[in-house]
Amino acid sequence: MGIYLAGSTPDPGSFPAVFDHFVRALPHHRPARIALVLHAAGRDPAGALPAYVDPLEARIACEVVPVLLRQDGTAGAVRPASPTSFHNVDAVMVGGGQTPAYLAGLSGSGAEISRLVAGGASYLGFSAGAMVAPGAALIGGYRIDGVEVCDAGCSEGLDNVEVRAGLGLAPFTVDVHAAQAGTVSRAAGAVAAGLVDRMVAIDEGTALVLATTENADYEVLGTGRCWDFRREDVAGGLPAPGAAAVVSLRVAGHGT
Repeated sequence: MGIYLAGSTPDPGSFPAVFDHFVRALPHHRPARIALVLHAAGRDPAGALPAYVDPLEARIACEVVPVLLRQDGTAGAVRPASPTSFHNVDAVMVGGGQTPAYLAGLSGSGAEISRLVAGGASYLGFSAGAMVAPGAALIGGYRIDGVEVCDAGCSEGLDNVEVRAGLGLAPFTVDVHAAQAGTVSRAAGAVAAGLVDRMVAIDEGTALVLATTENADYEVLGTGRCWDFRREDVAGGLPAPGAAAVVSLRVAGHGT
């Protein structure tokens, strides 16, 4: 098993390592069954399938089970996927796009996905799929206490930075497109403000790999960095005022 959280959408040309490592954990004596969850705002999510399926089929014999998240009529809400969509799969892959839509679409399937991963299934999340994976999932926003902490283009349509219950597959919160979109500052701000105790912001072309859902440590794949922010305590265990977020930079092969 393994939990693979990538800081961007698939790019097998420049970042093949995440697909290479993911398929190594899958069965090879028979076609692996992989549930692929996709949402595409204003479009048919089926159109995004090749970007995810083609790199898999180039590496392994597999049966991809599409789990396509669609809008619910005129209300615009995303219809939750059925937990039965994930029965008897060897792995779950969740794509990129709108993080709130993915969280809503998986709202009824979190327990089933957690059960699968605890039982040895692998999980690969790209961008939004990485953000919804933790127990405390960042879903968007660009202000904290009225102060901008990142560009509004990263807000997912939300004003205040918001953390909700996620899939429970990682013991820390995740942000993505870190250096490229400037979300490093959102991660730092969220930890400093006490919204979460720890957040890892992942660069594009980079992924972190957890061996299990309980692992606090991780391996880094790719050419970028993981910006690992933690809440700093002072004597007595009280949160330090002011600059309370301490960062460690992790790259493939070692940390700094």
